[in-house]
Amino acid sequence: MTMQLDPHTDIASISGTVAKLRNTYNSRITRPLAWRRQQLQNMIKMLDDNEAELLEALKVDLGKPTTEGFITDLAFVTGEIKLMLKNLTKWNSTEKVPTPLVAMPAKSVLIPEPLGVVCVIAPWNYPVQLLLVPAAGAIAAGNTVIMKPSEVSPTVSGVLARLVPQYLDTTAVSLIEGGVPETTELLALKFDHIFYTGNGKIGRVVMAAAAVNLTPVTLELGGKSPVIIDKSANIEVAARRIAWGKWLNAGQTCVAPDYVLVDSSVEDKFVNALRTSITDFYGENPHTSDSYGRIVSPRHFDRLVSLMTGGTPIIGGESAAADRYVAPTVLGNVNLNAPIMQEEIFGPLLPIISVKDTNEAIEFITSRDHPLALYVFAENSSVVNEVLERTTAGGVTVNGTLLHLTSPHLPFGGVGESGMGGYHGKSGVRIFQHMKPVLKRGTKIDPKISYPPYTERKLKLFRKVL
Repeated sequence: MTMQLDPHTDIASISGTVAKLRNTYNSRITRPLAWRRQQLQNMIKMLDDNEAELLEALKVDLGKPTTEGFITDLAFVTGEIKLMLKNLTKWNSTEKVPTPLVAMPAKSVLIPEPLGVVCVIAPWNYPVQLLLVPAAGAIAAGNTVIMKPSEVSPTVSGVLARLVPQYLDTTAVSLIEGGVPETTELLALKFDHIFYTGNGKIGRVVMAAAAVNLTPVTLELGGKSPVIIDKSANIEVAARRIAWGKWLNAGQTCVAPDYVLVDSSVEDKFVNALRTSITDFYGENPHTSDSYGRIVSPRHFDRLVSLMTGGTPIIGGESAAADRYVAPTVLGNVNLNAPIMQEEIFGPLLPIISVKDTNEAIEFITSRDHPLALYVFAENSSVVNEVLERTTAGGVTVNGTLLHLTSPHLPFGGVGESGMGGYHGKSGVRIFQHMKPVLKRGTKIDPKISYPPYTERKLKLFRKVL
């Protein structure tokens, strides 16, 4: 596959594209459920028909193993869309809610209605999943959608730019390619919702741009997602599950374990178990493993090699610039003031920090920004409960990593520095809707007690019923 080095859309055409989608939305083409259903079905067909090409594009951009790409990018998307299709009528139906006595006689309902024109800006690490899942939710909610894939994964961007117009309604769904200039042009335009996945620095830019038009935003950001290993933890299982969650996609996952706070009494046992897990997964030399990915770009490779100086490699530490390889690396003797402990790693480096107990681990976490994810390994339920009660995070998996985001019944998103708003499943549709409150009153009965003149008798009655 030939790599598309500089995919971009003519900037001069972007405002016209958004205006076209606005006209389509105003024409109400997207309102019928039949239209939404057809678009969602077409999106699944697009992924099925072009599975091999998309998997190859993921391999070109990220060195992503075929199985990993299928599970995390393609199958994840089709699973979400199938759930939307199954519940499309239900999630777009009017909901009855109670009516207070003071408004009687009346009925109250919530009517889900689309917001309008939605802009979805996706990152490069899961470039299919993180573009199409929110876009599908916006379509299921009845919106028109602008998709903006990342220029850092240019091969995937180019493939999607070619496929989307072939499978989806071009009057209602458009894809814009490019980098900072194209994104800046997009953000200068009026949208009814902006959905951004990426880092906090750009998240602030998105939010500032949205504020000009009072546009609501969903920000799926990152942060340093900690792992707590209590002395009661099943160490062998913890090591395997942390190794999987950390080195999936070569650590380039927003909810990857960022650092480990391990009880000092089980630290050596955990490190040894981690070493065994890495070998089991990727062999003695992960560089030759077909199951291990690569860093997305030379710039990110250089950043990670530099971050590695913040500790001492006790597992791994090798790198090769020629193919952007950074080994699964575990760091000890970590300098807490070094950049590796101040910024999101987003790569295959795992700092290990020894703590005297879980209380110290909790205090370490709560002294920092709220993470996107938090993981705790403990067999002692009181320890788990204490962690859940005393910490705040976008989401938590207990005795595991990453998997809370796979449930469509658990909204996925951050809190504070790690983002705002959650999606997946019903939440992934509802976030692109306004639940319009409507109160319907009858006219056959019109109690005069509600009207002036106000008397002492009326006041006494109001005190009883209000």
